Amino acid sequence: MDRIRGDGGRERRREPEPEDEWVDDEEYVEPLSAAEAAREGLRQIIELTGREPVGTTSLKAVKDGWLVGVEVIEDRRIPASTDLLGLYEVELDIDGALLGYRRVRRYQRGKGEVG
Repeated sequence: MDRIRGDGGRERRREPEPEDEWVDDEEYVEPLSAAEAAREGLRQIIELTGREPVGTTSLKAVKDGWLVGVEVIEDRRIPASTDLLGLYEVELDIDGALLGYRRVRRYQRGKGEVG
């Protein structure tokens, strides 16, 4: 499109490209897969508690992200079957950022849950 300048010269004005209309200031980040969420939840608990992980025990997709259950060794005992374990719930947003965590329960390794 041409536009006439006040000094009589012509100035070219660029038409907006179609993709210019859809440019967003925030970069799109692919949401975490279930496996990535489990790994991230485990990593976060290790970093936050400094405890040795046993593993991921649960994973649940929720409206705004993931809930990850992580089991850690809270106190080593002899024999190992009597170690004191902690079960933590980690809340991650859809991108994997930590929203919160809490210890759900604490129990002895050798004691099975009756139910």
